[in-house]
Amino acid sequence: MENSRCLYLVPSLSMLEYTKRVLKAEKLDIIVEHGILQSAVEMVREYLPKGIEVVVARGKTSRAVTDANLGVSVVELPITAFDLLYAMDKAKVYGNKVAVVAFQSMVLGIESVARIMGVDIGFFFIDKGEETEAVVAKAISEGYNVILGGTLTVTAAKALKVPAAFIESGKESILQAAYEALRVGKAIEKEKYKREMFAAVVDYASDGIITVDTEGIITSINPRASKITKFKNAIGYNIKTLWPGLQLDKTMKNHQPELNQIVELHGTQVYCSKLPVMVNGHFGGAVVNFQEISRIQQLEASIRKEIYAKGHIARMTFENIWGNSLQINKAIEMAKEYAITDSNILLLGETGTGKEVFAQSIHNHSIRKKGPFVAVNCAALPSQLLESELFGYVKGAFTGANKEGKPGLFELAHGGTIFLDEIAELDYVNQGRLLRVLQERTVVRLGSDTVVPVNVRIIAATNKDLNMAVSEKTFRDDLFYRLNVLKLALPPLRERKSDIKEYANKYMEYYTTFDTGKNFSKGAVKLLERFDWPGNIRQLQNTIQRVSVLSKNKMISEAEVAQCLDMIETKTNKTSLAQEIDEILEALKKAKGKQSEAAKILGINRSTLWRKMQRLGI
Repeated sequence: MENSRCLYLVPSLSMLEYTKRVLKAEKLDIIVEHGILQSAVEMVREYLPKGIEVVVARGKTSRAVTDANLGVSVVELPITAFDLLYAMDKAKVYGNKVAVVAFQSMVLGIESVARIMGVDIGFFFIDKGEETEAVVAKAISEGYNVILGGTLTVTAAKALKVPAAFIESGKESILQAAYEALRVGKAIEKEKYKREMFAAVVDYASDGIITVDTEGIITSINPRASKITKFKNAIGYNIKTLWPGLQLDKTMKNHQPELNQIVELHGTQVYCSKLPVMVNGHFGGAVVNFQEISRIQQLEASIRKEIYAKGHIARMTFENIWGNSLQINKAIEMAKEYAITDSNILLLGETGTGKEVFAQSIHNHSIRKKGPFVAVNCAALPSQLLESELFGYVKGAFTGANKEGKPGLFELAHGGTIFLDEIAELDYVNQGRLLRVLQERTVVRLGSDTVVPVNVRIIAATNKDLNMAVSEKTFRDDLFYRLNVLKLALPPLRERKSDIKEYANKYMEYYTTFDTGKNFSKGAVKLLERFDWPGNIRQLQNTIQRVSVLSKNKMISEAEVAQCLDMIETKTNKTSLAQEIDEILEALKKAKGKQSEAAKILGINRSTLWRKMQRLGI
């Protein structure tokens, strides 16, 4: 073994050099020293800091080392038949009736060998070292005139003036003990490796782990458990005393595991499992595994963010909101104040006023900025599809469902923000489900009865009058009050015409990346500022994109802008684009702003109407 962990103790100086030669010849890395009884114990103590784990000793010396409880394994050096015969050959000059006085473990098996060989030997066994002289006296009283044994036996015989011979350990017994010591050393090393591996797992586990014995006495507690429980020096205490709310009695009595329980600890709740330890069918104690529920929620949020929320990112900030008008600066200032709270926000404004840009900016200015930002347009999807998108579904919830199921957008937004655009278009059933999410902070997937906790901030937006919708019973009043905690009205572009030039120049710069230098004439700017922009910023953006494509001049004229605005009228009718805008606006007016009703008037479905409005900037 490298850096020998074995110490070989011999009882006589005559054996010292011989044992060293035997072990050296076999190239065995074992330390050999002379020592008996207490001197041997002290010798072991000296070698403990050097990593000694196995000690070889003979007779009472092995018992003395064992009884000292030094934390080492002890291999007893045996006496073989060869050792005995060699000792008898030396002792025959003293007499013909020989008694062996020794510990029974030292001469195990030799009694049978002696009978087979026809040798007349008496065996007298010592239980404790202090009985040696009495056992020797007994052997003499029974007519034995020569005593064989170890150091203590020879000393006792000489004190009684009886011939005695020391049983030397021969090569066979020396090697037998040496190989056994090395085997034990390797077994200890493997066991130590397992213990260290187990300790590393337990010590660095994210869960708290406590083990107790059959009486409930704490035998180990890992660092995480100490931190959660705030127990100090807990080993040796009964767990009932330190944690009465754990109620471990049932597990210890019935020897059955109790899994996934919520128990009380210092006024907080922990998620706990209690497991009995059974060894060969016998109860050996219990293991308690636990974690704070708040920690589990944090991990769950992190996992959700990692697995599901990729791509749900808010890219816009307040820097992306252009303009220096009083109206827009006031809106930005108020939005920043709202952002530092965690309350729900209702954004009001005509279509195209930049409600999503504000929503993303608020998210990125809030404490949730590292969480996901999930945006959904409530008008773009049919109500049945919107329900499964918002709340998710399990396997087989409906025909055509993903065979693995799917998390809803609320689950994806956990730890972040969900932006519900066109909230007024949400049907009454889904309004009720949304209200339940707001009240309970949980969702239930379609086809499931499992409650999933969610922690989201809701930013809702609409271009409709929700007060009127509430009075007309098309929008739930309780949901309106839940959403209308912080209200922010975004100004239309016609009320901040001083910002139009900046928007026009920035969009032109964006759309003419490879054709720089295009500018608007004063007349073109004035025309842009005179226009009412019913589609607001989105309509302006679309217009500038058309201008960038159609205009071939560096200086863009008023006429080119007018053409792109479809403002040139004939005596009979307007251009087809302007006519389409008028038709949609008229339908929306008749439907009192309800897109679903307006779509019926126009003879198209709601999603087609929504796409047209997006394209036309309405």
